[in-house]
Amino acid sequence: MTASSRKTDSSSSPISGTTRKYPVIRHTVRGSLRSSIEKAIGQLGGFERFVTEGDIVTLKPNLNTADPYPASSDPEFIREFGSLILEAGAKKIRIVESSMFRLDTREVAEKVGLADVVEELEAELVILDEHDWPHQKFSQGQYMKGGQIGGPALIGSDRLFLVPCLKTHKLAGFTGAMKLLIGWVRGRDRIRMHIRKLQEKIADLASFFTPDLVMMDARKVFVTGGPASGTIEEPGQIITGDNMLSVDVEGVKLLQSYKADNSLGSDVWAVPQIKHAARIGIGPKSDQDIIVHKS
Repeated sequence: MTASSRKTDSSSSPISGTTRKYPVIRHTVRGSLRSSIEKAIGQLGGFERFVTEGDIVTLKPNLNTADPYPASSDPEFIREFGSLILEAGAKKIRIVESSMFRLDTREVAEKVGLADVVEELEAELVILDEHDWPHQKFSQGQYMKGGQIGGPALIGSDRLFLVPCLKTHKLAGFTGAMKLLIGWVRGRDRIRMHIRKLQEKIADLASFFTPDLVMMDARKVFVTGGPASGTIEEPGQIITGDNMLSVDVEGVKLLQSYKADNSLGSDVWAVPQIKHAARIGIGPKSDQDIIVHKS
């Protein structure tokens, strides 16, 4: 399996006439971060469900800029999650990323402290700007039918785990799992995405990927502003699941619960990113399709 392997994420389950239910864990961090991550994954079936002995696992964090967490990924979170992945039997971790255009991704990784984590985990830091950008077609895309994706994001691993932050975004409404994948798009395509229908294009891009696991760090969030700065709240949660859209739905509900002055409104299914993703078949289509476990 490659990082961009396309698995069928149909709304129908193997049992004819039934609808797939998408499990999402909303776990409040108590005690150590490591044990909390382990407990959250345990409620999804444990690491053995997601990691096979000898796997090469690609992690996609948020390194858009070097602004502090929750603007970018918390290195401690990546460290603890990564160490648990290795203990579960993974052979190697790849951290694959490209920061916002005009920024040096290696410098960003060093400034936020992720470079030290890469060394501790004996991981590979793959900077997409140092490689080619093959053009890909997005078969489910409606507003964005294709784009240039960093070559190493497409090959070289057995599993793809997204590790997003959660925050509001002035242009995209919010940043979660689906928007995280803009970091794998060539800079000029990113600029084009922002010209019009950005939220719908985020979903179109996300439809090209089927990550095995989403581990959202929602201990701190922006409820206004974003992406680089904003009003911080501290819900202290981890939100995890095996489907991007279902995790983003619960993430947006968390942001909406603060009643802050942002563009998210009160109906999660009316948020353009969510609405379009549901329309093109990325995951659930309503709350009835998601099973939320809180702990």
